[in-house]
Amino acid sequence: MKPRISVITLGVDDLEKSLQFYRDGLGLQTQGIIGKEFEHGAVAFFDLQPGLKLALWPRNSMAHDTGIAVAPVSATEFTIGHNVSSRDEVDAVMLQAQDAGAIIVKQAQTTFWGGYAGYFQDPDRHLWEVVWNPDWAAPD
Repeated sequence: MKPRISVITLGVDDLEKSLQFYRDGLGLQTQGIIGKEFEHGAVAFFDLQPGLKLALWPRNSMAHDTGIAVAPVSATEFTIGHNVSSRDEVDAVMLQAQDAGAIIVKQAQTTFWGGYAGYFQDPDRHLWEVVWNPDWAAPD
C-alpha cells in the first residue's frame, strides 16, 4: 500500500461545539458545517496542510455509515501529534487550546528523549500532543 492519507475524521457528540473549538478556539480554517441537507451528512472539514484535512463527523452518523455501534469513548486509542518549531510554541499552543476550552491532560514539560511536549483533550476527549522534537523540523 502506498500511504495516501488525506482525511483524519474524528467522531464527535456535538458537531457545533466541536466546530467552535477548532475554528474559533484553535483558528483552523473551515467552510463550516456542510451536508446538513442529507440525513447523517453534516460534517465540518478543516485544512491542516496541503493534501490533509481534519473532518468532524457526528459519532451517530459514523456508526450509521459503517454499521458499527457507537462504543464508549477511550482517549487512549490514539493521539494526534502537532509538531511545532520551539518550546515556546508548545507553550503558546497549549495556552491557546486551554483558552478554547481544552482539558490540559499533561502540562508541557521536557520529555525523557530530549524534546518538550504536553497533552490536551478537545471537547470530545480526543487526545492531542503538542510537541517540539529537536531532531525534526516542524512544517511551515
